[in-house]
Amino acid sequence: MNADKKTCTLDSDGEYVELAVEVFAMLADATRIRIILALRDTELSVNQLAETVDKSQAAVSQHLAKLRLGRIVVTRREGTRVFYRLANEHARQLVADAIFQAEHAVEGTPAHHRHPLERATDAVDGSAHA
Repeated sequence: MNADKKTCTLDSDGEYVELAVEVFAMLADATRIRIILALRDTELSVNQLAETVDKSQAAVSQHLAKLRLGRIVVTRREGTRVFYRLANEHARQLVADAIFQAEHAVEGTPAHHRHPLERATDAVDGSAHA
């Protein structure tokens, strides 16, 4: 995560360790991960997000409230509609890295380690390479 140019000190006794645990706890929900993935390159309304993640509007609203409280998403009001977007690129990168890590649990070479041409072939024919 190189969004910020300042150096991050990775001190295991540092004050941010407990806060990092809270961030991981906030992200430890499949619906929230799907919301973050949906917002990775755009902003969406609650209705659009509910349709995208295949959950009720009420459920998505509750998840968004938690993500907003955790400063992972921010809002923009346009008339009566509220649009959500990621507050910064850190959550997007955390989710991407978690998915890449999850790919390692699958047999074979994860897609993110294969040559770009090989990945493109997989996308076209649905094949997987070991």
